[in-house]
Amino acid sequence: MSDTKKNIGVVLMNLGGPTSEDNIKIFLYNLFRDPDIIRLGGGFWQDKLAKLISTIRAKKIVENYQEINYCTKGCTGSKYCFNRQNKVVSTCCSPINGLTELQRRSLEKYFKQNVPEHNFKVYTAMRYWLPFADQVMNEIREDGMDHVVLLPLYPQFSWTTSGSSFRDWEDVKKEHKAWKKKVDWQEFIVKDYYLNDDFLHAMNDRINEALERFSPEDRDKVHLVFTAHGTPLIEVESGDPYTRQINETVEAVMKLRGRDKQYWLGFQSRVGPQKWTQPNTEDLVFRLIRYGIKHMVMIPVAFVTDHIETSMELNIELREAIEEENLHIEGLEVMPGLNDHPLFIKALADETLKIMSNVLDAEHTAASEETARTLVAS
Repeated sequence: MSDTKKNIGVVLMNLGGPTSEDNIKIFLYNLFRDPDIIRLGGGFWQDKLAKLISTIRAKKIVENYQEINYCTKGCTGSKYCFNRQNKVVSTCCSPINGLTELQRRSLEKYFKQNVPEHNFKVYTAMRYWLPFADQVMNEIREDGMDHVVLLPLYPQFSWTTSGSSFRDWEDVKKEHKAWKKKVDWQEFIVKDYYLNDDFLHAMNDRINEALERFSPEDRDKVHLVFTAHGTPLIEVESGDPYTRQINETVEAVMKLRGRDKQYWLGFQSRVGPQKWTQPNTEDLVFRLIRYGIKHMVMIPVAFVTDHIETSMELNIELREAIEEENLHIEGLEVMPGLNDHPLFIKALADETLKIMSNVLDAEHTAASEETARTLVAS
């Protein structure tokens, strides 16, 4: 088997998040400069708008990141994080950094334990903050990977998330080729996995964890409120499958549960004047409370790591908004993120092995045939 052992790099692609107050503005600038997020085609005006929005928004959200700071005792992020390199304890670090690193390590450990016949190494490429695709590509080349699997930490596909990461990866590859850098590995892309059975079971486990926080007598009263990052309607109308896949994920989870509870779906994080997918999560929750529903579990159905949209928007700001509306709710719990749930890690591994099945099966077949020839010859 030593002759058939392959070096396989798996690149977890995620949004990224600021790791200190100093880089919040840079993170936001990178985000709004992306033409897949705001459709201005890149260039001069995109750059101008990104600078304006990042300057305005950075001042407003510093306190948010401080409130959900994940690295209170030291850096939990990747080796590329400045806090880790400088041995600094951050006061303003997004949870997405440390949790994505936890997912990376967990997946790599899974491969070593369950697929020892190949050398798997897992990397992280963030879209808007460190580590960037350029850094990861250099590392993959230095490590001598034969195959590379691009694996987004977005279960549902959207051109604004997975699509943007794929495009950025291709742009960086073109730059590397222009500088005569070798990027000749065989590449595979996992587009989505929103109906992966282990992913759905992991979601179900996390929902049950949230339900356990209610008393037995209140548990029967709980409504499940699924929530996903919204998208401009122009994306939906242009054929982006994300919203449809979100709905399919919700229905698949509830089918798995035997449709044991009333459930709803909302969309959060609306930005700008465009029309977005409806209903807005906050508005939906207000409406449910006015209907007399007093017990809810908020279920982030598109986020697989806790970050500002879950830890801040759902767990803190939503509660504050309910209070400001003079509404009363007796029990509101936010489902824990999938993070390093064992079934979710298994789902990521299975999607990797599935997309590479032809290559791995061919290698297994070739090895078997070589063994048979050796036995015949002897």
